[in-house]
Amino acid sequence: MATGSGKTFTAANISYRLIRHAGARRILFLVDRSNLGRQTLREFQQFTTPDDGRKFTELYNVQHLAGQTVDPVARVTISTIQRLYSILRGEELVEELDEATGFEVEPAAPVETDYNPKVPIETFDVIIVDECHRSIYGLWRQVLEYFDAFIIGLTATPGKQTFGFFNKNLVMEYGHEQAVADGVNVDFDVYRIRTQITESGSTVEAGTVTEFRDRETRATRLQKVDADIDYDAGQLDRLVVARDQIRTIVRTFRDRLFAEIFPGRTEVPKTLIFAKTDAHADDIVDIVREEFGKGNDFAEKITYRTAKKPEDLLASFRNSYNPRIAVTVDMIATGTDVKPIECVMFMRMVKSRNYFEQMKGRGVRVINPTDLTAVTPDATIKDRFVIVDAVGATDTDLNDTQPLDRQPTVSFEKLLNRLRSGDRSDDTVSAVASRLARLVKKLPQADLDRVQELAGQSLPEVVHGIVDALDPDVRINAAMVHTGGQEPTGAEIADAGRRLVDVALEPLLAEPTLVEALVEMKSAAEQMIDHTSIDTVLHAGYSKEARDRAHDITQSFRAYIEQHKDELTALQILYNRPYAVRELTYRDIRQLAQAIEHTHRAWTPDALWAAYEALDKTKVRGRPEKVLTNLVSLVRYAIEADLELVPYPDLVRERFAGWLLAQQQAGITFTGEQLAWLERIRDHLAASLHITVDDLQAPGFTEHGGLGKAHQLFGGQLADLLTQLEQELVA
Repeated sequence: MATGSGKTFTAANISYRLIRHAGARRILFLVDRSNLGRQTLREFQQFTTPDDGRKFTELYNVQHLAGQTVDPVARVTISTIQRLYSILRGEELVEELDEATGFEVEPAAPVETDYNPKVPIETFDVIIVDECHRSIYGLWRQVLEYFDAFIIGLTATPGKQTFGFFNKNLVMEYGHEQAVADGVNVDFDVYRIRTQITESGSTVEAGTVTEFRDRETRATRLQKVDADIDYDAGQLDRLVVARDQIRTIVRTFRDRLFAEIFPGRTEVPKTLIFAKTDAHADDIVDIVREEFGKGNDFAEKITYRTAKKPEDLLASFRNSYNPRIAVTVDMIATGTDVKPIECVMFMRMVKSRNYFEQMKGRGVRVINPTDLTAVTPDATIKDRFVIVDAVGATDTDLNDTQPLDRQPTVSFEKLLNRLRSGDRSDDTVSAVASRLARLVKKLPQADLDRVQELAGQSLPEVVHGIVDALDPDVRINAAMVHTGGQEPTGAEIADAGRRLVDVALEPLLAEPTLVEALVEMKSAAEQMIDHTSIDTVLHAGYSKEARDRAHDITQSFRAYIEQHKDELTALQILYNRPYAVRELTYRDIRQLAQAIEHTHRAWTPDALWAAYEALDKTKVRGRPEKVLTNLVSLVRYAIEADLELVPYPDLVRERFAGWLLAQQQAGITFTGEQLAWLERIRDHLAASLHITVDDLQAPGFTEHGGLGKAHQLFGGQLADLLTQLEQELVA
């Protein structure tokens, strides 16, 4: 199912029907991380059952698993895979591992599970796996298959591994295009920003006094560089921070936001920016605050390392006016539901197609207009979102997600998290030993002393202990001790190896703060801050794909008009304009709008307007008000009856100004009160196309005296005046 098309809602619906009609006793819903579990719980709490209109949780107990016990009376249990694994092993799970994404805690090799009588295999009848494209579910397969249960997978981005896991049993497919057509998702445009440093890097020249910054503490020092230092695009924001590169992108976004990206708007739309690292996110937030000048609440970093509680920041981003811009790394990349987002900005490259689709999917969700206006006052409807691509993510050939290969590129933090979640595979343990051995050579003595204080032994001793535990001869000898000198079997050697590894890792894992300290020490390197290189914008505009899509939309709209010009009254009149025979009415325009919506839900006036604007901005004037009569302008421009696309109310106002001038030249003048009434009649025609004497008794006129006042001002000429204005002002 397409991202944002309601996978969790569908799962709640499936769960209800399985429990109510199929006799399912207990259902397990697996999520990628705990904050998505809380989101899933809210979805179940809000789900209205189709039978009697009660909420799901009024009928059945739903448990969000936060401890080590599965509630025996809960009909639906929501959990992460890592928590479920810890329960089966009878071990406590470190809370932060439950909050981390599955990518950060996935094991290096498939895990093994033993029977746990406290959690029998018949505990669940059905397992629903959210985001089942994750490689994590291949590596944790035995946890899933421990239970005698049917497995249902939900994903927007299935890869080869997903099809393999489910034996190609694709039950249902619901893509983005269909979701857009059904009004379940909104479509998107791509706005590309290219800068010189982003694409080519730069040089810090010899003799420049340069700032160096600690990644973790952000403490800085100054040093004169002795030789030219060249850096390329791949080193940006990792080894080198070019502040003007970030500023150029942010400033270009700010300057083009209301002119090109969201023309006519005055409020910054809810915008999500993807950064490369936590430090990069900090830099972006600082510069966004400086460039927009709207205070600290305007932009916030939402990652697992924020000082404020991420859940609270996320709730504010979802439900409050501020923050307008959120900067994240991975936390909001998948699954997290923030419906008001209208702009997704990439300031990091993504190589995985699946991951890119998930990140892009943060903007596709539809939202009730009232809820949207509550957080973005000048946004009346969300009919699209915009991807602002500042790094070329949309230009890159993306790869399908592959299973994690056991290689040295796995981060040190991820390896340690694997150990904490129970992974004892030789590949993981030996990789940790290797990284620790490198640290021994790099760490200052103060850090080595701190490790010894926390671990109870020196870091070299910890490394030697792990290496010994991996030694096959040591394992055989330990197994022989256990067997009383008898030749051990393979299973007995493996058991001995596990015991040795557990003992060797105990100094590392017994003190929780040691792991955090080691990660900090490993990461405590410096970044160079380039204050001298000045970036320039190479290009800022809608991408070729966005223009191609706009061309397809406008051509399809023209073809639709041609196909139905003899069937729909509004099209007959706008094509032929036999005014004396038949006048165009609001009812005709409404019929046309309903016909278009019935077959092409995505063709809203705003979407069509944006498509024409993307193709040729010079021929499109202004942004349309939320009035149905703008369809008149769109149709006339599409059939080339008008050379410019102008909001219909603007056309009516221009014609009214011309009519007033003609009256003045004919010696006819109006009082201020008469002119105010004429302007009200003008605005009524702009919205309704037609006016009669009876309309002057409707709201908009009655508060100014209604029909009686109009007769007083214009006398017996009132009816003729209304007819004349309609003929002059209405297309």
